[in-house]
Amino acid sequence: MNYVPGAGRDLAGQIETHLFLACANNSGSTFLAAALGGCRATWRLPREGQFVRGYAGPLPTRPYANGDCPGLLWASEQRWIDLFRNPANYDWPKTRRAWYFHARAHASDASVFVTKSPPHMLLLPQLARHFPKTRFLFMVRNPYAVCEGICRHIAKLGPQYRRQFAGDGSSLMTAAATHVANCFLWQRRNIEAYGDRGACFTYEEMCAEPAAVAGKVRALVPALDDLRLRRRIAVKAYDEALANMNERQIARLEAGQIAAFNRVFRAHRDALAHFGYELIDA
Repeated sequence: MNYVPGAGRDLAGQIETHLFLACANNSGSTFLAAALGGCRATWRLPREGQFVRGYAGPLPTRPYANGDCPGLLWASEQRWIDLFRNPANYDWPKTRRAWYFHARAHASDASVFVTKSPPHMLLLPQLARHFPKTRFLFMVRNPYAVCEGICRHIAKLGPQYRRQFAGDGSSLMTAAATHVANCFLWQRRNIEAYGDRGACFTYEEMCAEPAAVAGKVRALVPALDDLRLRRRIAVKAYDEALANMNERQIARLEAGQIAAFNRVFRAHRDALAHFGYELIDA
């Protein structure tokens, strides 16, 4: 498919809405971003905004103190949250130029810029300050399914990365559950602060009622009138129609993993319940 490149165009004068996906990693945001990128009115990036060349900010894939890397667990510790929330660590004018340069669209008159970078859910005030007419899509997913995806991915990585979860009493399962619980807390704050310029829904709602969720998005950004969520999109290792993967992923969990997650989730029961999720038995 042919695309219109953003390079060489005055996107600063053309883009009317900046739409950011405020979603934790492993929550279904890759599918959602791809579906949005298929709309005629969107400018999209070839990958997550944080991984586009020219992006000026902290990266979850970069080693920091003691050689540790945040990876998929950028909300699991206060040191990582502080790293990503510090405005001094960003050059947004430079990032915006890089994003516009690498953006592409299906139509030359596209007016909506769409991107996602999971750690950015920690810094919505910065996005709202540096990008005109910001809009946000707030999505959460069953915390056990998110933890399963994180742990399964990290288990495939080398021992040099996994070492940071051993020796100090903290396990990968505890770190994953802490990360997810903190993401729920931040998402609740995000919606309280920016709910008037966003649309809120769960991954489960998107899978069960895609037309209704697409309607929420269109109400927020009317230019996305051709958004379709009930479609087949290749996402990561899957190439199939939109489907709820929770049952499949939670079935992979062992009783010990669920018990480890629950030791964290019990302290954050209210945050989970706010979005309609309950603890499950080990």
